[in-house]
Amino acid sequence: MSTKRGDGLPAELAELATVASFPPIQSAIPEPEDGKRQRYRTIWISDIHLGTKGCNAAMLIDFLDSTDSETMYLVGDIIDGWRLKKKFYWPAEHNDVVWRILKRAKRGTRIVYIPGNHDEMLRPFSGMNFGGVELRRAAFHDTADGRRLMVLHGDEFDTIMLAHRWLAFVGDALYHVMMELNRYVNGVRRMLGLPYWSLSKMAKHKVKNAVEFISKYEEVVARAAGERGVDGVVCGHIHTAEIREFDGIEYYNDGDWVEGCNALVEHFDGRMELLHWPEEMARRDAHLAPEPAGEKAAA
Repeated sequence: MSTKRGDGLPAELAELATVASFPPIQSAIPEPEDGKRQRYRTIWISDIHLGTKGCNAAMLIDFLDSTDSETMYLVGDIIDGWRLKKKFYWPAEHNDVVWRILKRAKRGTRIVYIPGNHDEMLRPFSGMNFGGVELRRAAFHDTADGRRLMVLHGDEFDTIMLAHRWLAFVGDALYHVMMELNRYVNGVRRMLGLPYWSLSKMAKHKVKNAVEFISKYEEVVARAAGERGVDGVVCGHIHTAEIREFDGIEYYNDGDWVEGCNALVEHFDGRMELLHWPEEMARRDAHLAPEPAGEKAAA
C-alpha cells in the first residue's frame, strides 16, 4: 500500500517528483540545428527503462533527434520505478530524453503515455495531462488507411505478472544482471569498432522456453484484441519487436530501448514499419562516410 507524505503525494510518486522537475531550459546534449528529421504520422516506443544503467539513452536521443510525428505513444515502462525505489540513478542523458519528449509536446505533437508495470505508480493518474503529455490506461488509434488499433503496455496478459508477481521481481533482478553484462560486452565491441549487439536478444531466440513464451504471449494479446472488435493491437512489455498476424488480427510489438532499440512507426499512407535503430544508424553512417581516396581517383 502506498504511504503518503505531508503534502499528500503517494510515496512512489514523490520519489519521481524530482524527475518531473528535472528538464532544464537547455539539455546537456543539444539538439541538431539542421532540423532534418524523418516525419511519420505516428511513432510508438516503449520499455525505455529510464533510471537504469541498461537504458540506451544515447541511442534513443539520436532517434528522437532524427524523427518527428503528429502523434507519439509511450507504451509503458518509460521510467523504471522498480529500480528507482532500490537505488536512484539518473544521469544527464536520461534527463535529456525527458526534455526532448516534453519539447516535442510543446511543438504540437500529441503525446500519449500508457504506463506499464515498471511505471505503474502513474496508472492512478490516467486521464490527466502533465506538460502536454496525456496519461491513459489504454488507447485506441485509427490509422490513415482506416484500421483501428488497441494500444496498451501488455503486462495485463503476462501470466507470470498476474499469478506470480514475486517471480516477476526475481526475473527483473536477473534481467538487470544480464543487462550489466550486455553493457560490458558492447563496451568492448565499441573499442574494436564493432556495431551494437544484444546479448539478451540472442539468448531469447536460442532458449526454447523463451521462444514458446513469446509466441504464446503474442497469440493471447492478438486474441484479446480480436474479442474487443479492433483490427489490431500495439504493445510492448516483452522487449521483442514483431509484426505478425493471428486470424486476421494484426499484432505489433514496438520492442524496447534496453536491448533491441526499436520503434514502430506509421507512415502517412497507413503503412506500418519497425525501425531497428542500430541498423538505421549504421546505414546513415555508411552513407555519410567519405569515399576512399583510391575510389575518388578512379572516378
